[in-house]
Amino acid sequence: MRYLIAAALVASLALPVAALAPDASPRPLARGQEPVQALKRPQLRSETGAGVVAAIAGPARPKIRPLSEQERAMADSSGAQIILASAAVGLPQSLHPTTRPDGLAEKVMAKRRKAEREQARGAICGDPAIQGDVVGLVPGRINGCGVKNAVKVRSVSGIALSQSSIMDCGTAKALKQWVDKGLKPSIGKRGGGIASIKVAAHYACRTRNNQKGAKISEHGKGRAIDIAGFKLKSGEEITVLKGWRSNKNGKPLKSMHKAACGPFGTVLGPNADRFHQDHFHFDTARYRSGSYCR
Repeated sequence: MRYLIAAALVASLALPVAALAPDASPRPLARGQEPVQALKRPQLRSETGAGVVAAIAGPARPKIRPLSEQERAMADSSGAQIILASAAVGLPQSLHPTTRPDGLAEKVMAKRRKAEREQARGAICGDPAIQGDVVGLVPGRINGCGVKNAVKVRSVSGIALSQSSIMDCGTAKALKQWVDKGLKPSIGKRGGGIASIKVAAHYACRTRNNQKGAKISEHGKGRAIDIAGFKLKSGEEITVLKGWRSNKNGKPLKSMHKAACGPFGTVLGPNADRFHQDHFHFDTARYRSGSYCR
């Protein structure tokens, strides 16, 4: 009897477990009902939890291979270090300097200071691009002539004057402005560029056009310069006398003549009169009506 009761009890306990098991055959869906997919739990690897550790830690870091003797020698001789990351992933290695070689910055600064001293040694009118000497007072032999604070200009913006020219700083600065924005652009790269400026006249205590009874020329006040032509780095020469009406040089000469209007108050050339057929006359006299250019 006891054995019969025990067997019945076991059968009663197994029945609920079987009822909880999912039905092997799918149930019919009601109208409008969509099938629901069962969620699947992720399967963990069973090799002593290695899969879980790998998932948490992420991809393994690449192993850094040791540097060869040649690579160490290259790094030591050049003062650079080889990037270990590139070696780790097998990329081609390159030298990447981490710091400048000892003394490099000091050498660069010393060279720059030397160039500045050399340039400033001959700088006048507060502009290193204007090279020359300070003259000071230049007395005039006749009334109305003379320059209070004269300078003697040798070169402007790297272009030499054929003769050192006495003028005031206002005229020197106007000359530099014209050289940079008028002369150089007009010639461009032709013949390697401008090498020198042929000066026909600068300071001279005289009347206008050396005419008796005329007013004192701006040359007599240190405010004028006459330019007869130019020499290119290739050795080619361009003159106002021969080039103004020529097909080859007429255009650049007229362009630089026009560009002088503004920096200078008076600009005269071959179209002005018979006195200026062979040179440009530039001076810094100012007029109420603006620059006088012919």
